[in-house]
Amino acid sequence: MILPTRLAVFDVDGTLVDSQHNIVSTMISACERIGVAPPSPSATRQIIGLSLPEAIRTLLPDSPEATRQQVVMAYKSGFAELRQRQDHHEPLFPGVLATLDALDRQGWRLAVATGNSRRGLAMLIAHHRLEGRFVSMQTADDNPGKPNPAMLNRAIAEAGAQPSSAVMIGDTSYDMQMGRDAGTRTVGVGWGYHPPAELLRAGAESVVDSTGELLVRLNSLFPQP
Repeated sequence: MILPTRLAVFDVDGTLVDSQHNIVSTMISACERIGVAPPSPSATRQIIGLSLPEAIRTLLPDSPEATRQQVVMAYKSGFAELRQRQDHHEPLFPGVLATLDALDRQGWRLAVATGNSRRGLAMLIAHHRLEGRFVSMQTADDNPGKPNPAMLNRAIAEAGAQPSSAVMIGDTSYDMQMGRDAGTRTVGVGWGYHPPAELLRAGAESVVDSTGELLVRLNSLFPQP
């Protein structure tokens, strides 16, 4: 009997990597550089996961489009500069590497679907030595931003899987809505940037509180004989 391809698709910021402090500080400095009032840290955390243009539109709804574009460019350059610093700190969440290792040993295929840029994701993958782990790496540069399911659909196709044997794992309502609309299973993680109640309202089948619990949950969704 041929078993279906089990595919775990991970969000990045807030799911694999704890990047909130860098995102918040870069957003503040980008807005200040352009001369607009920066959003609150809590407002910035709420939009993590969206593509950068959509995030800026959400945070600065009353600013002219030209101003928002300036903030986008200032943010991109500011984050690139931040990642070049010796004291740059953007750690994997505890247990992430062991979980990826365990899923790989168990025959899962792994992918990422992120609001990050291609360049940003490549730098992050290199920084944490994650090269070769993911059969598909989808970014907002190549797809409509979340919660549009296009990037998840593309990851499933590139992995040779089916929506019915794939699961979207993320920390935001955008991830859960994307998974629901793509027809995959959905698991929210409680260590990220949107509260569990919000994840459940957006379509999470469950929310886990640790990577160990995540591993158990994934294998309960798609048990192997």
